[in-house]
Amino acid sequence: MVYLLETDLKYNKRLHIALSDVYGIGKNQAINICNQLGFTKELFVSDLSIYQINKIDKFVKESVIIVNEELQKQKQLVNKRLLDIKSCKGIRKFKGYPVRGQRTHTNAKTAKKKF
Repeated sequence: MVYLLETDLKYNKRLHIALSDVYGIGKNQAINICNQLGFTKELFVSDLSIYQINKIDKFVKESVIIVNEELQKQKQLVNKRLLDIKSCKGIRKFKGYPVRGQRTHTNAKTAKKKF
């Protein structure tokens, strides 16, 4: 396995699919990263050289893409702020209920079982 961006990427996957395993990088963003760095869609993770791995790592760190722990911390801070200002969204998120107005009478039974 290749350790890149705090994530183990499997050798037998194509690069753009393996990059989408990184928390914060989706399918389209992974394809855009590969296109900007000049990698084809046929490139497997096992075919990467150390130079190419460093090139991907440097590109993601220099861009505005927020990944892994930084993204998780940012999400936690947003949720904490919503709870601190006692917004409806923050309270419902804390209780485990659906946030965006979904029905809980007949649906969302698993969300209601949380407490």
